[in-house]
Amino acid sequence: MGKRALCSCLVIAASSLHPSAAFAPSTSSLPAVKHHNGAAIPAASTRLSAGSFYDDPLLSSSANRSSNSNTASSQSSQQQGAAPLKKKDLRTLQRFLEVECWKSPSIRNLDRTLLGVSDACKQINRIVQRAQTDDLYGAAVDPVTGQQVDENVQGEVQQQLDVLCNTLMLRAFCGASNNAICAVASEEEPLPRSCADVMGYDMFSTAGEYVAVFDPIDGSKNIDSSLPVGTVFGIYKSPEGVKRGDEGYSLDSFLQRGTKMVAAGYCLYSATTVLVLTLGSGVHGFTLDPDKQTFLQTHPNMRIPDVGCLYSFNEANSREFTEPVQQYLEKMKESGKIGGKKVSSRYVGALVADVHNILINGGIYGYPSTRDNPNGKLRLLYESAPMAMIMEQAGGAGSTGHGRILDVLPRAIHERVPTFLGSVENVFELDQFHKYYGEDDDDDDE
Repeated sequence: MGKRALCSCLVIAASSLHPSAAFAPSTSSLPAVKHHNGAAIPAASTRLSAGSFYDDPLLSSSANRSSNSNTASSQSSQQQGAAPLKKKDLRTLQRFLEVECWKSPSIRNLDRTLLGVSDACKQINRIVQRAQTDDLYGAAVDPVTGQQVDENVQGEVQQQLDVLCNTLMLRAFCGASNNAICAVASEEEPLPRSCADVMGYDMFSTAGEYVAVFDPIDGSKNIDSSLPVGTVFGIYKSPEGVKRGDEGYSLDSFLQRGTKMVAAGYCLYSATTVLVLTLGSGVHGFTLDPDKQTFLQTHPNMRIPDVGCLYSFNEANSREFTEPVQQYLEKMKESGKIGGKKVSSRYVGALVADVHNILINGGIYGYPSTRDNPNGKLRLLYESAPMAMIMEQAGGAGSTGHGRILDVLPRAIHERVPTFLGSVENVFELDQFHKYYGEDDDDDDE
């Protein structure tokens, strides 16, 4: 199938962007996003609607029934003297980005990119909600060959949800960025890709100044149990003087310290859909209005408490943790209180959900190294560094146990690091345990 083939089932879902995003390219004006193995998927294989949220006949009819029901309920309430519910007057994400990007020349070209990401988050949220009813579970299969797609770089069998969400994020960064992004790296793919390759054009402008990294769907196993999942992303500016290779990108643009990141964020798909974003000057939270399908600023200038009583570790693996972490957890539980409050454990099993809980309430999240995984399991570029930037911008801290996460220089695209995120007092205390009980091993600080 040619590069300018009709959109695949994955791209059809990706093209279902909200009508208010006027910059978003239409399905007819952009080619299919290619899978990293080069396969293209026919449009006929899709189970998802090619239209926008409001074009979906199932959703629109449901929305009409809901609207009629709400109208009748409202009229009944008014007849009984009850005051109708009112919406808060909140700033939209689009307006926030227009103002913030206008204020800062270094990120002035990123407003369209970030709006595209927010639209991808809406679509992923919709897919997660419909995974059970639309049969989106199971291993991904190439409809052209009928064969199961290759394992990802982590050695995991790629699931339909993984491939679909990955395609949505690829399209968001490359198809809606007005050429601001020149290349992307995904946790689901072995190597970075230029936006020319992603979009399938023979000729495509790769003059963008930025590269993007992301984990399209974190904690996807939670969907079976209707538990939260999320998306994590970060954006770097390419260093000056870096020459791109034949692939259309340079690895040096990706292998930068987290201190060079210009923007980071995550989307949480839970009881509400929340987008948390930093552009390097504070952290702001936006909640998706289910009626208008618009992100509204519900959490301006988010700040994590200096100390918190929550801790979020997978204690089923505690015997495999290093001695400093074991000692820290043991002493914390023995003391019974942190910051005058009773110690409490919360662990969902999805990075975004657990870190968001810590950001709101204070405490510490940890994914330490173990005997089987001496560097932990979280990827520096896609997960640890973006989350560390968010935490630091909110007044918290991010550490490997031996130093600041944002100071770690990655040596490989999929490098992993032990990760501790949370309130500054909690993370500082954990670092002290590493100094007292740990070995003289500063590899993570190189």
